[in-house]
Amino acid sequence: MSEVTANAGALAAPPSPAKAWTKGRITGHALMAVWIAAGAALVIHLITGYDAAFYARYTPKFIDGTIVTIQIVTLSVLIGAAISVPVAMARMSQSMLAGAPAFAFVYFFRGTPLIAQTFLVYYGAGTFRDALDAAGLWWFFRDAYNCVIFTFALNTAAYQAEILRGAIQNVPRGQSEAAAALGIPKWVIYSKIILPQALIVALRPYGNEIVLMIKGSAVASIVTVFDLMGETRRAFSRSFDFETYIWAAIIYLVMVEALRRVWDRLELRLTRHLRRGD
Repeated sequence: MSEVTANAGALAAPPSPAKAWTKGRITGHALMAVWIAAGAALVIHLITGYDAAFYARYTPKFIDGTIVTIQIVTLSVLIGAAISVPVAMARMSQSMLAGAPAFAFVYFFRGTPLIAQTFLVYYGAGTFRDALDAAGLWWFFRDAYNCVIFTFALNTAAYQAEILRGAIQNVPRGQSEAAAALGIPKWVIYSKIILPQALIVALRPYGNEIVLMIKGSAVASIVTVFDLMGETRRAFSRSFDFETYIWAAIIYLVMVEALRRVWDRLELRLTRHLRRGD
């Protein structure tokens, strides 16, 4: 009986770390080979199917669309960052008057699709045109670009607020308690002690959120904003050449990779003091 138990235990034993590492390495090399083959095939196709008239006509459009995409993402992230700070503070507040609206804001914008939110603002604004006109706001909401910035900023503010809240709660409470015992004002504790440490913790999630915003910005093309995807759709509707979408994907990949490298450099720079003892 003991021999059967021993055999069963041997059969149920997990694979050794060396075998798991070797298997993972082989899988990684196989996937890399697939990507290299796909990239080589794409390059060959683009070279052999080169159309000078196509590139001369649509390259400026793609450049303009890329600039618009960068503008949308940059403005949305910056405005969202400004909104996220008071929202995060309200989320951590013990007061229901502050915490409940902040929770509802975060719950709604994190729980519904970005495209639905964009439609609600862009098409819903027309429903309330008289009220917006009376308030002097119709000039803002009648422009699709402004509606996109408004929606994207609120969406990313909800995510950034949760990122910031988690990062602040990750800072040991002893630091704020020690600062309070020294008589340091609360706003100084947050701005000089808590937030700098929290932002280091939140740096990587912030980078991921910006990457998601870059990819999510393609939603803007559905409401007649000619960003990168908007220009791509317009180019395809006129040329019926699927290369337009290939180039759009490449440009998105370049933007994401450039951001990743910049973010890695920024993280290394801001956390250099943590590696001095290594």
